[in-house]
Amino acid sequence: MNTDPKLNVVPFVSVDHMMKLVLKVGIDRFLTELAATIEEDFRRWPVFDKTPRVASHSQEGVIELMPTSDGTLYGFKYVNGHPKNTRDGRQTVTAFGVLSDVGNGYPMLLTEMTILTALRTAATSAVAAKYLARPNARTMAIIGNGAQSEFQARAFKSLLGIDTLRLYDIDASATKKCARNLAGLGFTIVECSSVEEAVEGADIITTVTADKQYATILSDNHVGPGVHINAVGGDCPGKTELSKDILLRSDIFVEYPPQTRIEGEIQQLAADHPVIELWEVMTGAMQGRRSADQITLFDSVGFATEDFSALRYVREKIAEHGMFTELDLLADPDEPRDLYGMLLRCEKKLNAA
Repeated sequence: MNTDPKLNVVPFVSVDHMMKLVLKVGIDRFLTELAATIEEDFRRWPVFDKTPRVASHSQEGVIELMPTSDGTLYGFKYVNGHPKNTRDGRQTVTAFGVLSDVGNGYPMLLTEMTILTALRTAATSAVAAKYLARPNARTMAIIGNGAQSEFQARAFKSLLGIDTLRLYDIDASATKKCARNLAGLGFTIVECSSVEEAVEGADIITTVTADKQYATILSDNHVGPGVHINAVGGDCPGKTELSKDILLRSDIFVEYPPQTRIEGEIQQLAADHPVIELWEVMTGAMQGRRSADQITLFDSVGFATEDFSALRYVREKIAEHGMFTELDLLADPDEPRDLYGMLLRCEKKLNAA
């Protein structure tokens, strides 16, 4: 008989708790430590179960499940992407995630992942740039100044020392919002009126737009020698940001090729076009940046191991700082085989009340 009342309790990190946890740790420290956890898991890539995310596409957007396991822990994220949501005052992306014990199947954590996904996406981008951008990179253009833009800026400053931002969005109010949110953090911020102006003098170009369509946010003539491109916005079939000509001039680095060939910028290329997996660069099996003039492209679509890392990191942090609610999620009868009896005992208590 189970006599431990805590076995049926699952820590639940709400949006409010997540915000307080991030601020308790400190945004820059949170991003830096999360990046280290993501890199640690990339370095043990072969141990993970890997599959392209399970996606349900519609004309309005996509709903996806992103599962993986390292044999000890199992994690998944539920996430949507609906670009038109902003017209109704809703987020484009929302998410939640679960981390479970492979040994008994019990969930160990349930958490919001809307804020956490923004943090893990930015941290992954910065980890990739650490290997792919020029070592002296200090200026970054951010094309698309929506919900992800500030997180990208903070991560690149924390991990790479980026101190100059050139911002552009087709909606000038988004650029002003981004500049306002990042004021006083040590950036030199230039609000630009075109893509051409934004990329001028940039060592790193981050594209992070939301529209679900084939688009050419970045044209071939926008990209000079030595630039690192952090392509974040193209992340589902039929959604791209870069000219095909840029891809043909670049060395392309990806998370998981079977997923990226469906969802990333490389959906524009032949199925056998050569790409390099990011984990191979981190482990030294493949080379990242080879020369100052090389154009590197991180074709980022997000992969389940990054969410797994984020879940693992948050579980460690709540053990240290709290910031969760105990959720009565799991049925826990006195006798494991007598689930119906548990229902009957509840009925008796209700009748006696």
